[in-house]
Formats: sequence, structure tokens, C-alpha cells
Amino acid sequence: MNLHNLKEQKKYITKLLEFQFLTKKIRLKGAVLVIHDITELKKLELMRKDFVANVSHELRTPITSIRGFAETLLEDDLKNKEVAKEFLTIIYNESDRMQLLIEDLLTLSRLEQENVQLVVNEIDVEGLLKDIIPAYQMKARKKKISIAFSMDEKLNFKADKEKIKQIIINLLDNAIHYTQEQGKVFLTIDSTEEYVHIHVSDTGMGIDKAALPRIFERFYRVDKARSRNTGGTGLGLAIVKHIVDVHDGKIVIDSEINKGTDIHIYLPRK
Repeated sequence: MNLHNLKEQKKYITKLLEFQFLTKKIRLKGAVLVIHDITELKKLELMRKDFVANVSHELRTPITSIRGFAETLLEDDLKNKEVAKEFLTIIYNESDRMQLLIEDLLTLSRLEQENVQLVVNEIDVEGLLKDIIPAYQMKARKKKISIAFSMDEKLNFKADKEKIKQIIINLLDNAIHYTQEQGKVFLTIDSTEEYVHIHVSDTGMGIDKAALPRIFERFYRVDKARSRNTGGTGLGLAIVKHIVDVHDGKIVIDSEINKGTDIHIYLPRK
């Protein structure tokens, strides 16, 4: 190979490299960079995993209890009637707890559907409370708690009656569960021109300020051990929040440790 040819070759190679470089630059100018924010997807996925884990945990406890006591009864061949009655009572209570949990899960699932339908009708508050008061007076007496009810006379408003009833029941259940003996629970229903105001207060254990933002989360409990002992599913306030939301209402909570809790529900008068 002579010198002339070598120079030509170098020029050719240089031009080829320049062409490739320019081609790459041109291609880079035509590139499209797409960035997806998956923060919300990650959050939803984490919520789903937490939900599945919580449901599994909540169901595992009563199932384990039922199985254990049933095995003991089978081994004993029901010879000791007193022990058998005690164990059967526990099995019944645990199965009742499972039923409540499943019912609350189904209720929550229906409320979370985008096309949830409200059965809106005229609600007579006095008539509504007549269905609720006797049962909760009995619950309060059993726990040695004072319970009082107050309402505006002849108060009527439009909403889904069964769902409003569910709000009051869940709030009263919580108030009684978290109030010690000799404590007090109050339910007041009054109104303004714009809102119907449902107010449930108690003199119970109260909620720490740091926990208040989380109390409407599914399965969140302020006192986990006590909630399970009193039969709570951990879904009551989540259900209340969804019902209030589908009615375009709002919730205000004020609570102080060892002094009690006030929950205010405001529902638009339609």
C-alpha cells in the first residue's frame, strides 16, 4: 500500500466517523422521553397489600380459635358439659365476629363502588331513633354507662335512611366500646338551614392527636387489643366516612386523651 492510498484511506475513515457522529446527533434530536409518575399506583398497590394482609390477619384469629376449641371438644367427646358449653359459647362468639367482619367488608366494598346508588327518601329523625335507642340503652346499662339522646322536634331531611342509621349505630358502638364504666355517651341531632348535624360524644379513653388523621383508615384501631376484645372489626369509622362522602357531607373530630371524643357529622339538607 503506497502513501497516497494511506492518506485517502485516513480521509475516508475520518469522513465516515464524522457521518456516523452526525447521524447519531440527528437521531438524538428526534428522541422522545416519556416519564410516568407511578407514585399513586405504588400507593394503591401498597394499600391493596395492606388490606389483604389485614383481612387475612383479622380472619385468621377467629378461625384459629374456632378450630382449636372444636378439636378440644372432639377429643373430650363432650363428656364435660360445663366445659363443652363454655367452649361452644366461644365458638359462637368467634363465628359471630367473623360474620360481622364479612358484613362490614361487603358494606365497605359496595360504598367504594363509583356507581353507588343512594335510596334517598324523607327521614323522620324521631322515628329513626326509636329503632336505635332501646338497643343502645341496654348496651349502656350492661356496661354501667349513662347514655342520653337529644334531637330537634319534628326534624326531617332527605337522605338514605339505612345508611344514616348505619352512621349512628357505628358511632354509638365506638363510643360505648371506648368508654369506661360510669362514663357518659351523648347523641344529639339538630340542624341549621344548610346542614343536619349528628353529634356523638363520650367521656372515654380519647384519641391521641397524632392518630386522628388515621382513624378512618380500614382496620386502623387506636387500641388494637381492646377493640378485638369488644368485638370491633376496625371498619366502623371507614364505613361512616364513605357514607358521609357519598352524601356530600363532612366530619369534624375533636378528642383528648382520657377526656373523651366528639364526632360531628354534617349532612346537607336536600
